[in-house]
Amino acid sequence: MPSHRLSVALTRRLPEPVEARLCELFDTTLREDDTPMTREELVAAARGSDVLVPTLTDRIDAGLIGQAGDRLKLIANYGAGVDHIDVATARQRGILVSNTPGVSADDTADMTMALILSVTRRIPEGLALMQSGEWRGWSPTALLGGRVSGRRLGVLGLGRIGQAVARRAAAFGMEVHYHNRKRLRPEIEEELGARYWESLDQMVARMDVISVNCPHTPSTFHLMNARRLALMKEGAVIVNTSRGEVIDQNALTRMLRAGEIGGAGLDVYEDASNPRLRAMKNVVLLPHMGSATIEGRMEMGEKVLVNIKTFQDGHRPPDQVVPAML
Repeated sequence: MPSHRLSVALTRRLPEPVEARLCELFDTTLREDDTPMTREELVAAARGSDVLVPTLTDRIDAGLIGQAGDRLKLIANYGAGVDHIDVATARQRGILVSNTPGVSADDTADMTMALILSVTRRIPEGLALMQSGEWRGWSPTALLGGRVSGRRLGVLGLGRIGQAVARRAAAFGMEVHYHNRKRLRPEIEEELGARYWESLDQMVARMDVISVNCPHTPSTFHLMNARRLALMKEGAVIVNTSRGEVIDQNALTRMLRAGEIGGAGLDVYEDASNPRLRAMKNVVLLPHMGSATIEGRMEMGEKVLVNIKTFQDGHRPPDQVVPAML
């Protein structure tokens, strides 16, 4: 375990108070701008530091870890998701990995509900009409959406974020359903008023709204593929605040354009540059804002600080990630 003042490298700009505290405690190298590091810059940062603090935009794969040398001992991820980090390879090379779980659940759940309401109530279309100056007054048939009360919500992945979504949806009068790898305990289902579906196909076919809240793993890649998307009811809505790779984006785009799916609200993307998605009025797109609150980003920074300081003190980081957790 380290007995010296640790060298820490940040790959992106973090909130100023977090950076200041990191500089107080460690020999910290800050990022001068907020652009993602190049591959060469990432390798240099990993080779020249005891601790690397990456974000979800940084691909920390086996090749990069292999070039890190012997100095790097901890990858303290700024974020809960670690699908961009090869945790198994890091472990093989004696490098610990930590993350920041449980911080952004409420923030992401708020954004999930915002997307559900935005799509079903056509909020962006109304906003665009007002901003264009073309609104000519109220009309009984203008911009008619659908109420969410009484609608069936199917949550794909009822973990921390999924449960926070379920609580909010229930407050809006929605019926909550869910699919998980493992069924939750009866008392949790009762608290949330959530019905479990063992078959994802059967759940998808019966829901008015699908909320994707599962992590991206090899088993969830394109979990919502073309076949499964085709099971959705005509007019149903799908919202994703998890990871873009969980949905086959090309299939989703085709079905939305064909009117086979009622609408979509996306905060994450398999390909954010798809112009066909941007052109559709029944699609609401956000620039990965799910966890973008001041409070959430500060709490993430605090977890990074605690993980690094605990490691420096010779103990296991409280948020250490091991392959068995994935």
